[in-house]
Amino acid sequence: MFKFIFKRILTAVPVLLAVVTVTFFLIRSAPGGPFDSEKTVSPEILENLNIHYRLNDPLYLQYLDYLKNLLKGDFGPSFKYPGRTVNEMIFSGLPITFELGLYALLTAMAFGIISGVFAALKPNTLQDYVPMSFAMAGICMPSFLLGPLLVLIFGIWLNWLPVSGWGDAQGDKILPTITLGASYAAYIARLTRTGMIEIMSMDFIRMARAKGLSEPIIVIRHALKGGILPVVSFLGPATAGLLAGSFVIETIFQIPGLGRFYVQAAFNRDYTMIMGATIFFSALIIIFNLISDVITVWLNPKLKHEIFKGA
Repeated sequence: MFKFIFKRILTAVPVLLAVVTVTFFLIRSAPGGPFDSEKTVSPEILENLNIHYRLNDPLYLQYLDYLKNLLKGDFGPSFKYPGRTVNEMIFSGLPITFELGLYALLTAMAFGIISGVFAALKPNTLQDYVPMSFAMAGICMPSFLLGPLLVLIFGIWLNWLPVSGWGDAQGDKILPTITLGASYAAYIARLTRTGMIEIMSMDFIRMARAKGLSEPIIVIRHALKGGILPVVSFLGPATAGLLAGSFVIETIFQIPGLGRFYVQAAFNRDYTMIMGATIFFSALIIIFNLISDVITVWLNPKLKHEIFKGA
């Protein structure tokens, strides 16, 4: 298992390097610079700013200098927030983004797994069609459309829930959580249904029924562990997607998390903030995918045997 993890980490190094390289040169290929929109800045001050942040250096020197600082764990200073580093801004907004992602993930798993199991118990019946129809609707509806709809219905028309902020009012976390987790709940429901239908048709399930075990015990003790394997494999990219998807949600609901900083950095051409957030989220995606792969191998004896045999 350690050899398996080590190989995955080695594979991640060139991926991260590619992300850094492509992002660095893409954002600098766009017209303009981080200080061009400052109308109150004189040409002399603008020139001094470019010299101070080494934006006048050749591009390859800027790239090498950034890599050198990156190896030290330094994402550099923010161009738009004087006196603040990108590291400080990332770790100030990260707890809120993580909290939102955690709530959305738990909500998606609860609704998705329950709906998928419920549908798989009686496939191709009304008990199957109803939750899967809602799942298809959740997949087809993007969060930037679902969020404003929930705000309009529950925040404006019914006036039940607050529509912005985070932690300032009771119930202000409900709408962002549902908006972010809805599409992932739909994917989890469909994956759970597929996995459970396959498991429920196997011989050991027939044997459990022949022994007289009740259906809830068969589902929970025997079928669920194998039935949710597709969901476990999906959780790695899903968790990373929930964190990255919070960019839109934090903007819609005015949540002061890392995603909102990232969106503002894109508009402000804050090179270092864009680079830092992109690299940080790329590293998180790799980590969550690795955790998901390890859990999948641990739950699947066949995969575990193949890996140990190959080692």
